[in-house]
Amino acid sequence: MKIRPKRLQKGDTIGIIAPSSPPNLKQLNNSLAFLDELGLSYQMGKSVENVYGYLAGNDEDRLEDLHEMFANPDIAGIICAGGGYGSARYTDKIDFQLMNEHPKIFWGYSDITFLHTGMNLYSNIVTFHGPMLASDVGKSTFSDLSRKMFQQLFEPMELHYTSAISPLTSVSGGVARGELTGGNLSLLASGIGTKYEVDTRDKILLIEDIGEEPYRVDGMLNQLRQAGKLDEAAGFVIGDFNDAEPKKRKVSLSLDEVLDHYLGGLGKPAVKGFNIGHCEPHFAVPLGAEAQLDAENLSLIILPGVE
Repeated sequence: MKIRPKRLQKGDTIGIIAPSSPPNLKQLNNSLAFLDELGLSYQMGKSVENVYGYLAGNDEDRLEDLHEMFANPDIAGIICAGGGYGSARYTDKIDFQLMNEHPKIFWGYSDITFLHTGMNLYSNIVTFHGPMLASDVGKSTFSDLSRKMFQQLFEPMELHYTSAISPLTSVSGGVARGELTGGNLSLLASGIGTKYEVDTRDKILLIEDIGEEPYRVDGMLNQLRQAGKLDEAAGFVIGDFNDAEPKKRKVSLSLDEVLDHYLGGLGKPAVKGFNIGHCEPHFAVPLGAEAQLDAENLSLIILPGVE
């Protein structure tokens, strides 16, 4: 069982960090009113406004922000400003024992998948795959459902996802129970062969991505397949694959055909259509929490991520 971080209380202070690329500062500023609505104070990481090419500061500065937020007893949780690229550059230098000894809410997605995987493996803590401040919260399109997902940080609540939220389709039938793991497919694939490759053994694997054509998704799923990650998993939650239409190749398999090829014949429950990922609304989920995927009744139940 993973360690569940303590729930938030009104008046708590949230640490805001940019672990990857520079966030849109205007949208980040817009998002702060939402934290006010939640009754939360905030403290910005030192590198949030830094720009080092496509990175929010050099690796040392971004790593220092991450460590300082976990070590600071006045910080109750950490929410990422945005993703992009770069979290994997310093993962091998992270003090995962620090996070195990000071478990806190850690929230983000996309490029943050590399950090989620590392923390789940080596800190043994539940982390949260959800919309980020500059990338999502600070936009005018930020939806009511996405806003409500933050309530799971304030009280232990069981999450229920059914076709009432978005149309769901079974790729392969059955019922699976296990820890929820995964995240962005590109990052999961890039972790194969490193110390931070996702552990899917008896777990429900979540995948999502954006801007990846079917042949690219094919290649990434094939990499997971040949690494044994699909065979080891208990089931599959297929999140949003925004902007996945074929562009480079005039003749292409569809995304659905690719998903069916890799996940349809494994004899494991797999359901597609979840609004999880680069989409709006964005259903936030705790990674490392116990879950049940029912591909017959098209439902996903996830146990609380906080205590």
